[in-house]
Amino acid sequence: MKLLFAGTPDVAVPTLTALVDDPHHEVVAVLTRPDAAVGRHRTPRPCPVAKAAEDLGIRVIKATSVKSGEGHDAVAALDIDAAVVVAYGGLIPTDLLAAPKHGWINLHFSLLPRWRGAAPVQRAIMAGDEETGACVFQLVENLDAGPVYRSMTVPIGETVTAGELLDELAQTATPLVTQTLEDIDSGIEPTPQSSEGVTTAPQIHPGDVRIDLTVPAEEIDHLVRGTSPTPGAWAELDDKRFKVLRTCHLGPDTTVPDTVATAQPGQLVATRKQLFLGTGSRPLELLQVQAFGKKAMNGADWARGAGIDAGTRLR
Repeated sequence: MKLLFAGTPDVAVPTLTALVDDPHHEVVAVLTRPDAAVGRHRTPRPCPVAKAAEDLGIRVIKATSVKSGEGHDAVAALDIDAAVVVAYGGLIPTDLLAAPKHGWINLHFSLLPRWRGAAPVQRAIMAGDEETGACVFQLVENLDAGPVYRSMTVPIGETVTAGELLDELAQTATPLVTQTLEDIDSGIEPTPQSSEGVTTAPQIHPGDVRIDLTVPAEEIDHLVRGTSPTPGAWAELDDKRFKVLRTCHLGPDTTVPDTVATAQPGQLVATRKQLFLGTGSRPLELLQVQAFGKKAMNGADWARGAGIDAGTRLR
């Protein structure tokens, strides 16, 4: 098949590479987002998919939106059999959805209809789900609501972060796309999603993930893991933002010093080799933190450098 590939971040690159390596398909163009300004000097740089496509010698169409304008017209003019989407980050208008012979298919990192939206892996971990997965579905106008061709399920580990789980799914779910293209070529029809169990996974912004220090440790752990490495769950220390990037949820039988066991919500307690946070239930070990304006550090190393005392609290 002649294909258009639409994607932007690192997690989309494995699928693009697999399609390029597949002798049964030809990726004639890549649709992605415009270069983003990064770094202190705000230098424009191509996104990971754009960089990969350029290295592979594939035509790149960069567009913030394809509802109209040059991006729309460039996609509409393509002679393609199907389009494959992995985290492009923009809506596809009705006329473009109907343009390819076999429409558009989307690799989505959740078990639809659970977690439709931009941040499915993050929301699954934040909610305490025990499993998630990936689906390839037919793209339709309604958000992530199209019929599903193929899916896979994976457990959510007790310590895994959103970044780690996304990296895993980006690799393990890629075969679903090539298998779905084979299904389409064979005339296999997708299965409509259930109307029950629908949940949404809107994009996560820094302002949404301030830590409520009074809730149980397990809830804080879910929030931290679901938002690591970005945007990072946070509280305030000395009126400045303090990120918590990795935690260890202690079991009820874990033995800790009395000063740790009696820590109040928000109180930081350091031992020789560990840093703990008081919560609404039992203490939570802080494995990786990031003070305002600093790089991420091991929690105990940060505590030694910061010289915290019994009155040091997050708020």
